[in-house]
Amino acid sequence: MLPAGTIEAFGLFVVRTSVLVLASPVLGVTTSFAGAKVGLIGVLSLVLYSAVGGPLLAHVMPLEWGVLAVREALIGFALAFVMQTVLLAVRVAGEMVGHEMGFNMGALVDPETGVSSPLVTQFYEGLFLVGLLAVDGHHLILRALADSFVQAPVGMLTSAQTLAGLAEAMVREMFNAGIVFALPVLVLMTIVSVLIALIAKAVPQINIMDVGFTLRILVGLIAMYAFAPLLAPAMERLHGALSSGLERVLVAVGS
Repeated sequence: MLPAGTIEAFGLFVVRTSVLVLASPVLGVTTSFAGAKVGLIGVLSLVLYSAVGGPLLAHVMPLEWGVLAVREALIGFALAFVMQTVLLAVRVAGEMVGHEMGFNMGALVDPETGVSSPLVTQFYEGLFLVGLLAVDGHHLILRALADSFVQAPVGMLTSAQTLAGLAEAMVREMFNAGIVFALPVLVLMTIVSVLIALIAKAVPQINIMDVGFTLRILVGLIAMYAFAPLLAPAMERLHGALSSGLERVLVAVGS
């Protein structure tokens, strides 16, 4: 016979874990097999409850449990939001470079998000996620989930007013990081745009649309290859931003 409050407490563990897994790009969004997500949520919830969980101290009514479940969902989404904001920097860089190269005109609609996803953006995102997995970055997310149950135990209502300001600050920081991420390629593409304008002025007979489109793609691909070594420190800074962002969220939800 399970102690009173065990099922309710375990349900709250499942809510927080499921929201994090489903909203996180590494654990849930990029995984198409629903059975893998369900299994991961079940295993993580059981392990975490066995490690740091326990029955609720007082009996809660269904309405009270619903309020507590909303709080758990908010915490899980806050942790996943950190990963989404870090990916925002990569997406901003890919969008800007793809726009300068002209690839945005051939963008496809991403079935996961329903929005256009240019080729360069997909390349940068894939490169970032592979690098994140290579340095065990997904362990940071799982460790933050485990620490969240220590910083903000289930069954307690705490204020989350600081999360809104934290989210705004992180979006602003990652947007700026995305511009810096794409800056070397963008500078070179700007020079190419100026050269194309000068050529069009000097030789009006040239079909500048065809020449310019081909030249932009060629120079953009060469620039991405030439400046590839600069991606390593940029990726490292983004990985550091992920770690610090998770710590800031843990402090916010635990206050």
